[in-house]
Amino acid sequence: MLRGRTRRGRGSSYVATDDDPLDAAQERRVRAVLALGGVPQADLPDGVQQVRLRLLERAASGREAPRDVSAWAAVVASNLAMDWHRAKRRQERLGERLAALRPPETAPSGEETSLLSLAVARGLDELPDAQRQVVVLRFYADLPVRSIAEQLGVPEGTVKSRLHTAVRALRTRLHEDEVV
Repeated sequence: MLRGRTRRGRGSSYVATDDDPLDAAQERRVRAVLALGGVPQADLPDGVQQVRLRLLERAASGREAPRDVSAWAAVVASNLAMDWHRAKRRQERLGERLAALRPPETAPSGEETSLLSLAVARGLDELPDAQRQVVVLRFYADLPVRSIAEQLGVPEGTVKSRLHTAVRALRTRLHEDEVV
């Protein structure tokens, strides 16, 4: 574990406490890297927690603490900022795909888009886990069917079947709610 270990590297020292694997200066650096990476202020505490979690996971797996925890944490924070932007772009693409399903002559208002998003979220919550998983991987993570099948260890036909059933259920839900 990291507790009680001391690492020295390139001008930064690391002394883990029993409660927190990051000291105050390291936490400030992580926050700064996240903020400079474009992560909104509201999401900074979650980003810091993710860095802590990854450091603890590293220790729990039996690997040594990084030589320079401060630098390691900054790299992890930078990667988290990139992940945040990727997720944001995926959400935007999903919104564009949902908007493309509407007839072109009626542009949705902000309120209609919000209603559609809420209805889709409710519909996803009602899907069985296996169907929800493939919908999220296909449309939110933007993975191809083949990759989803490989990651889940199921045939491509199973993924396609689950997607078809899930999309049909979501469409039914949207029609029942009179959203589309």
